[in-house]
Amino acid sequence: MGGQYRITGDKYPRMRPPRRRGRLAVLAAACVTALGLLGWGTLQLVDVFTGGGGGEKTSAVGAEAGCAVAASPSPTARALPDPGRITVNVLNATTRGGLAKQTAEELKKRGFRIGDVGNAPEEYDKKVKGSGVLLGPAASLDGALPVLAAQLPAAERRTDAAREGTAVDLIIGDGFTALAKRADAERALAELAEPQPAPTGRKSC
Repeated sequence: MGGQYRITGDKYPRMRPPRRRGRLAVLAAACVTALGLLGWGTLQLVDVFTGGGGGEKTSAVGAEAGCAVAASPSPTARALPDPGRITVNVLNATTRGGLAKQTAEELKKRGFRIGDVGNAPEEYDKKVKGSGVLLGPAASLDGALPVLAAQLPAAERRTDAAREGTAVDLIIGDGFTALAKRADAERALAELAEPQPAPTGRKSC
């Protein structure tokens, strides 16, 4: 070549490839960003499938702990007859002698009036397998029978619509061992007269 563009000397410029540092930096930043997004997405999936949100769950439990359980309105007190106004016929349906007399004496000590004392009628004689049967007129279902049942909780309660009068029967069965303890019977009578309100399960926060 000639003219002003003639190359002189023994050194020539070398053709070098463009530097790639800028591309490498951009690529590294993109990789870091992608890894960060992948990790965040994984954590979100774990929370979804394992019911995450521990902090929120803890606070929710704390809030529930402070909630009060609403109670239902107090039941109306029942007007039950006093034992002294209840006449009880004590009848023995077992083969064990003396049970009717012993039970009648104990009921008398607890304030009940005692009517007939003896063996059970044929329809019940040796046919009561449980501790006993409490039998009375229909009106006694919500009066005399619950009061008498406090003395013998395991006894079966029955009513006879055709029965006249107010007396009730305590028919002693094969499973009878003794009347309830006096303190337990008095506690049961108190609960019958003034029942306690039961929780409704509704919470107010």
